[in-house]
Amino acid sequence: MNERISGFKDKIIQYWNQFSKNQKIVFISTLSLIFVSIIIITMMLSKTEYEVAFKDLNATDAAGIMTYLDESNIPYKLSPDGKSVSVPSTQAARAKVDVGSQGIIENGSIGYKIFEQSSSAIGMTDSEFNVKYNNALNGEVEQLLKRMNGIRDAKVLISLPEESVFASTGNEDKASASAVLEFKMGYHPKQEAIDGYYNLMKTAIPNLPIENITITNDEVELVSTVKGGQGGLTSALEANFALQKRFENEVRQNVKKFLTQFTGEGKVEVLVASKLNFDKIQSNEKMITPVNEEDMKGIEISVQKISKNYSGTSAPDSGVVGTGPEEIVNYPSDTNSGNTTSEELSETVNYDVNRITRDIISSPYSVKDLTINVAVEPPTGQNSLDEATQDAIKNVLVNIVRASVADSGITYTDADLDKKVSVYSQNYNAIDTSKSGISLSSGLLWGIGLAVLALLGVGGYFIFRRRKQSKEFDEDVPLQVPTEFPSINLESMTNESQVRKQLETLAKKKPDEFVNLLRTWLADE
Repeated sequence: MNERISGFKDKIIQYWNQFSKNQKIVFISTLSLIFVSIIIITMMLSKTEYEVAFKDLNATDAAGIMTYLDESNIPYKLSPDGKSVSVPSTQAARAKVDVGSQGIIENGSIGYKIFEQSSSAIGMTDSEFNVKYNNALNGEVEQLLKRMNGIRDAKVLISLPEESVFASTGNEDKASASAVLEFKMGYHPKQEAIDGYYNLMKTAIPNLPIENITITNDEVELVSTVKGGQGGLTSALEANFALQKRFENEVRQNVKKFLTQFTGEGKVEVLVASKLNFDKIQSNEKMITPVNEEDMKGIEISVQKISKNYSGTSAPDSGVVGTGPEEIVNYPSDTNSGNTTSEELSETVNYDVNRITRDIISSPYSVKDLTINVAVEPPTGQNSLDEATQDAIKNVLVNIVRASVADSGITYTDADLDKKVSVYSQNYNAIDTSKSGISLSSGLLWGIGLAVLALLGVGGYFIFRRRKQSKEFDEDVPLQVPTEFPSINLESMTNESQVRKQLETLAKKKPDEFVNLLRTWLADE
């Protein structure tokens, strides 16, 4: 057995020795890379990925979630700030559903659920109930506010009135509430959102008028429109301004489109100025009209007729008769009696009329004033529009203004309407030419072209002449003759005195050549 293992080992060593050094390095590197890759992939596959399931938690909610996860044997990770809890990605969805269904997350607010958790078999006192009810109401309102867009945190304090057996004449039976809101980073509530906060608290808390609500943030108090907030007014002004601009643009486009059909594109400019009345009027009319307008009578709903007839002997007159001094004035002077007859008729008719009650809300805006100014380019070959065309355009504009201000409540005469429109003609091409200050004729253009050609010719001539002069200068300059060094045959000289004597002679007769010879020797060395 040992011999077989030894032989197998020798074969492996012999096979390994067949490879070169580079092949051995490549083989070992490849095996190491494969081994490391297997380890990394195994670690990645066996690693548990966590996902943030709950965030922006307070201490109470975080503790409740951790308790539930511990009981459910679900691993979790708590963030360093204690406001986020992460669970494995495979169990995140189920954990969210379970925690949400059990109402563990209350954002630090105690709601009506407190009565279910701390209910006692023997009940509770009135004072204890009132305290728990007040706290639960505070928590419910806080949870409602936190669900609204942009609110990060909310704290609400509600003061409920105490019940009394005595009748009250003031506001003792009205509740009051205060709220402090913390908004998310970069969120600024509009006036509509602020009014929504007030209405939410008003409807959620019994016997709470808006006047008794105070809402603030960390900077200023948020005022409702009912209490004099200006946000709604600002929004209304912006809406009114946008509506006015939209009306003016529509009038401008309609007039320009209509006139362009006759004058052509780019020949009409329109300027519109308007004044709108945005007063919203609400009125209540109670009218009574007859049913039959011709006879001015209503419908007979009841008729009562009474007829009385009397016949008999009249009673004798009493007192002293006559007109003497002992007689009563205006009494008959005789005492005769006779038969008498009387008849009495009475008729009562009850009529009913039309009673009309109307609640009228006027339109939110009406046109109080409108002016239209039109500039038209005259036809080709004319300096201005003819009077007939100008009058026709003006009549069209007057009709537009008359129809627009019909509901303004102001009576405008024809002269007033004529003052609100204006039509003038101007040649746009002439305006552009005068602004540029350039009016070029064909002769001037030909002259400019010839001048440019002449300048180009003169410039070419000077360039050619300069090149010719430089060429002649190069031909006149003699070429530099290469320096001829004196030949000194040092090999034919036997002693140093001869060499020295010849060099001194060369230095005296031809110093320049002697200097060049020395430079050559130095360069060779």
